[in-house]
Amino acid sequence: MQPAISVLGMGRMGSALARALLAAGYRTTVWNRTAEKAAPLAAAGAEIAASVGDAVAASDIVIINVSDYAATEGLLRNGAVATALHGKLIVELTSGTPDGAREVQGWAARHGIRHLDGAILATPDFIGTEAGTLLVSGPDDVYEAARDMLRALGGNVQYIGADPGLANALDSALLALMWGALFGALQSIAVCRAEAIDLETLSKQWSSTAPVVGGLVADLIRRSAAGRYAADAETLSSVSPHFGAFRHLVDLMEARGIDRTITDGYEAIFRRAKAPGVICLPSRRCLRSPDRARRPGSCRR
Repeated sequence: MQPAISVLGMGRMGSALARALLAAGYRTTVWNRTAEKAAPLAAAGAEIAASVGDAVAASDIVIINVSDYAATEGLLRNGAVATALHGKLIVELTSGTPDGAREVQGWAARHGIRHLDGAILATPDFIGTEAGTLLVSGPDDVYEAARDMLRALGGNVQYIGADPGLANALDSALLALMWGALFGALQSIAVCRAEAIDLETLSKQWSSTAPVVGGLVADLIRRSAAGRYAADAETLSSVSPHFGAFRHLVDLMEARGIDRTITDGYEAIFRRAKAPGVICLPSRRCLRSPDRARRPGSCRR
């Protein structure tokens, strides 16, 4: 028998979550602080709860998708609602920090509430599709019991581990990659416009270049996992030629008056990385190159 589910928060993402559950045949109750946002779900078959307490009472599983963990705390951590949650499952799909997720887990455990934390790596249109990706962390037995329900939200559900903070941690790591690509794209667009290059041309060339960039990223991750930070026979591309090309970019930007906010950060990292005998990582840890002694004062922080 399928569990009854309540979804708290009827923004675009919360509404998509509720619609996916309804499409999968789950009895679904929804609640939103502004009741009008929940009203369209009634036509799709959802029950509309008048209060958070009513939503919790109606279901075995409570999915939360609100603005932040502080908003979650305001909804759930009052005596009556916390008592009603006893023995039930909270699935937190609100964006937050790893430590925030661990704190929620601790609170839930103290109140006899099961808890999973998740991160959605999708826009609302992917929810309920095979391509919809969710990262989930928390006790493995709780995850196994909820797995079928989670797959209704997205076909690509990834269990990250028992530590409830892992889903948010990996989410942040992947977002760092995404934002690097998006900010880089804005920089590329600015250069093309300054040099009167049609953006359709940029798009076509990016399609050709993307596999090369993807290969470099994958190689960097593999090398970091193995602790191989210094250049070796398998190095695809070392710092020096990259820095030479980077200087050309900086010269172009200065000549055309393009904002250097992003590239100033890149330049600082390049210069640290080129200090003799020192490998400086973005984490600000400095490693001695295996074939060189560290020169005093060569790492400037």
